[in-house]
Amino acid sequence: MTAWRRLRDWTEAGVWPQLHEVLLAELRAAGLLDMNDAAVDASHVRALKGGLTPDLRQSTARVRAASTT
Repeated sequence: MTAWRRLRDWTEAGVWPQLHEVLLAELRAAGLLDMNDAAVDASHVRALKGGLTPDLRQSTARVRAASTT
């Protein structure tokens, strides 16, 4: 219960976004953050009420990957 309460309290206090910003700043200052190698994971990017549906993009892969579902 203690861990759950602390996680809840820290989330409500905005600790995680602040920690993320501090970590990014330290990585940038040390020259260890290369945004050319960044990727966006859809499980961490909120869809804004459906948003716009863009046209399907053509794959840049030479061969289509096997389905994992």
